[in-house]
Amino acid sequence: MKAAISATGPGVDAKVDEHFGRCPYLVFVDVNNMEAESISNPGAASQGGAGIAAAQAVVNKGIKVVITGNVGPNAYEVLSKAGVKVFGNASVSVKEAIEAFRSGKLKEVAGPTAKGHAGQGRG
Repeated sequence: MKAAISATGPGVDAKVDEHFGRCPYLVFVDVNNMEAESISNPGAASQGGAGIAAAQAVVNKGIKVVITGNVGPNAYEVLSKAGVKVFGNASVSVKEAIEAFRSGKLKEVAGPTAKGHAGQGRG
C-alpha cells in the first residue's frame, strides 16, 4: 500500500508539511518497503483551489492514505469521496510519519482540520 505525505522537500528525510494544499512536495511512499517517489505539488502556487489540485494528484495516483498536518474542507471532500483516509501528523520526517502509521500510532481525522481558502502562501 502507498501513502501520500505532504512534505517540505523531496524524499523520506523531508519534514511533514503542516499544509496539505500548499505543501511544496507530495511524497508517495510504499509503506511496506519505504520506496518513495516525490513530485512537486501541483496546487502549491495556484491562485485558488490548491487543496483540490493536491487532492486530485493523490487520487490520480490511486493512493488511499494521506498523512499531513492539516487539510482544508475542499481537499478533504475530494479525498473522502475517493475513499482516501486522512491521518494527522506533523513536525516529524516523512519516514517517521510512515513508521508511526505502520505501528498504528496515527489518528485518522474525521473531517477538515483547517479552514477553507486560507489564501496564497504561508502568511
